[in-house]
Order: sequence, then C-alpha cells, then structure tokens
Amino acid sequence: MERRGKQLSVVDAVAIIVGIVIGAGIFKTPSIVAATAGSKTVFLLLWPLGGALSLVGALCYAELASAYPSEGGDYQYFRLSFGKWVAFLFAWARLTVIQTGSIVILAFVFGDYASQLFPLGPNASAIYAAAAIIILSILNSVSLKHSTRTQNLLSGAKILGLLCIIIIGIWLPTAPVSVAQDSSPNRSLGLAMVFILLTYGGWNEIAFASAEFRNLKRDMLRALLWGIFIITLVFVLVNLAYVNVLGLKGVADSEVVAADLMRRALGEYGAKFISILIVISTLGAASGTIFTGARTNYALGRGFGPLRFMGKWHERTKTPLAALVTQGVIALCLVAFGQWQRKGFETLVEYTAPVFWFFFLLTGISLFVLRRKDPHTPRPFRVPLYPFTPILFCLASAYMLWSSVAYTGLGGLAGIGVLLVGVVVLLAGGGRTGEVTNGRAN
Repeated sequence: MERRGKQLSVVDAVAIIVGIVIGAGIFKTPSIVAATAGSKTVFLLLWPLGGALSLVGALCYAELASAYPSEGGDYQYFRLSFGKWVAFLFAWARLTVIQTGSIVILAFVFGDYASQLFPLGPNASAIYAAAAIIILSILNSVSLKHSTRTQNLLSGAKILGLLCIIIIGIWLPTAPVSVAQDSSPNRSLGLAMVFILLTYGGWNEIAFASAEFRNLKRDMLRALLWGIFIITLVFVLVNLAYVNVLGLKGVADSEVVAADLMRRALGEYGAKFISILIVISTLGAASGTIFTGARTNYALGRGFGPLRFMGKWHERTKTPLAALVTQGVIALCLVAFGQWQRKGFETLVEYTAPVFWFFFLLTGISLFVLRRKDPHTPRPFRVPLYPFTPILFCLASAYMLWSSVAYTGLGGLAGIGVLLVGVVVLLAGGGRTGEVTNGRAN
C-alpha cells in the first residue's frame, strides 16, 4: 500500500523544477556571459550547451534518486558512498556557502533592480540586499503561514516578466543600436559556463522529493527531461531577446539587462514595470531559499553536537528559529563581503562555485561507488550508456571546478576556505555526526 506522502505527478515535478531553476539568474548572468563570449553566435550557443550538460547530470541524479529515494538527497548519497564525514561537510557547505550564498545572490539581484525604482546611491544594491534578508528572515521566523503567503507572489510575477521580455525583445525589436554588436572575449569561456550553469542550477533539488513520486521508475526521468527542455527553451528565447534589442555589447555593459531592454523598447515606464516584477520574483525566490535552508540547518544541528543550538524548534512560532537566525547572520556577512569586493552578485557566484562543483563531482563519483558497493539495491532507473554518461558528468564537473578556481578571484578562495573551516569544526567535535533523514537527525 502506498503511503499518503506519494503525491507528485510528472506535471507537479516539472512545475517544481521549472519554478526552482528559472529564478533571478536569467535577469543578471547574461551580462557577464556576454562580456566573455566574444560573439552573438557563441553567446547564444552557450545556453543550449548549459542545458545539455544539465541533462547529463539529470540522468545521473535520476538513477541515484530512484535507487535511494530520500528527502536527504545528496546528503544521503554522500553518507552511503563516502561516510558521515563527507556528508557532514556537504551539510556544512549548505549552511555556510551554497544555500546562504544562493540567498545573497538573489538578494543582490533584488537590490540591483530595486535601485532602478528607488536609487539610494552607490551602495544601494547592498543596502537593499541586507534589508531583504532581514525582513524575509523575520517573516519566516514568525510562522509558516506568513512565509508561504510571501511565496505565492513569485510564479506569476516571474512568468509575466519573462513573457514581456520575450515578446517585446523578439517580436517587437527596436532599431539596432549603433555600437558594435560583437566584443572581444576578456576571460575564459569556462568562466562563462560557471555563470550559465549557475543560472541552470536547481534541477537536482527534485532529488530531495524523490520519495514523493507516485511512480518513481516512470516519472523521475520524464520530469527531469521535460523540465530541462522547457528551461533551456526559455533561456534561449530570453537571451535572443536581449541581444536582439541591446546587441551583444549592450548586454555586456548592462548591470540590469532586463530593465535596459524594456527602457530601450518602452522607455522609463517599461524599465520600472519590469523592475517591479523582478523585485517581486527575487523576493519570493529568496524567501523560499531561506525557508528550505533553515530546515536543512535545523537537521544539521540535530545531528552534530557542536552545532546543536541550531537543532531547536521554537514551539510558539513553529519554526527553526535558531537556524533561521544563524543563516541570516551568515548571509549578512556575505552581503558585506560582496560589497567590500565591489562586485556584489559576481563575487557571490565566485564564492559558491568551487564548493558547488566540488560536491557535484562527488555526486557523479558516488554513482560509481554505489554501483560497486551496493549492487543489490534495486535501481528503477539506470543511467543510459553507463559508464560513459556518468564519466561525462564527472569530467564536466571537474572542468567547472577547475574553471571556478582558475578564473575567479578572492571570492572563490573564500568559499574554499570556509569549506576547510568545516573540517576543523568536524575535528573539534571529535568527528561525531548524526544521520539526517526526512529533515530529522538520528
């Protein structure tokens, strides 16, 4: 008899994947990619390449998630493959780098576009980012009801904004700009892919809900394939709209590319209209990331003694209050770091990228380890063309890890340093970790 929790259909899962992945990145990263690509053709081809690499990763995740359906997702794979130490470091990385970095990335995009509505001077983006983190953390700490209400505005604003960009940029393009359409690449295409795959980031999060599929064997792969296809199509159309209106150099020079597109097409009112939609969208995405991150950190506190202060559930508000506060403080420190570096969004991408790709590489390796270590576990879905597909995923992840270290600045080194601090914390705790499953520590 199926348990009541198995409620996800293919349509539900595709909606989740598309909702997670199509977030704030598409309103910011194209400018950085355009500055590196060198030509309009290369710029546009890099986005389908990002979709293809995401698909390769999705096939690997589909096998892992179908064989080990658990809300723990990557944590579960690392624990079974490499032991509790690596699993702890992943949980630590989510607390200090990956999840908090994602919150701040969203907050900086919010700040850039909020500055289009109400300018506050040269530090406006950081001021808005910090204010958003504080307010959303407070809302999430008051009650679940408040946080879910905040989230409800996200999807509609995001879809409307993307439709406006695509329709105006492709079907109603303005006259070509007079500046040159191409520019010389000034950095490695590997760095461009770091930002593109950041924009695609999140498709693997469906693995955390693998235990909730109605028909895991049939539906997991279909959901990933359809989700990534839709995401790739949207990203290609949006970027085509950007270069159609602004030209490659105009995209590369823009800090707020969506607002600049609408400003050129419809004037200042158009820029403000799209900025309002993006502000709403990024606030909703940041709120959701704060919500899920706090619960992962709560589980970490329940499973590891030195961080037990995060493993307390606040009975009156029905929220993991200590985990929310800890996450908020770390995020605010990262806002200050991004502002100190004067690159905000870009600095935080560089901060998260090496750690993000390190654990992606370990996920690919874990597929090989578990095939050999645990051959008798049923695998409802097996990755096609094994071992070539997971080898390709591992090679791509290794290349992205190398690129995120070689072509980033202090931000990347800072992220690696914080991960290494996790090793010290683990050793200070005597190497004792608990198992985190279903959001609880055992």
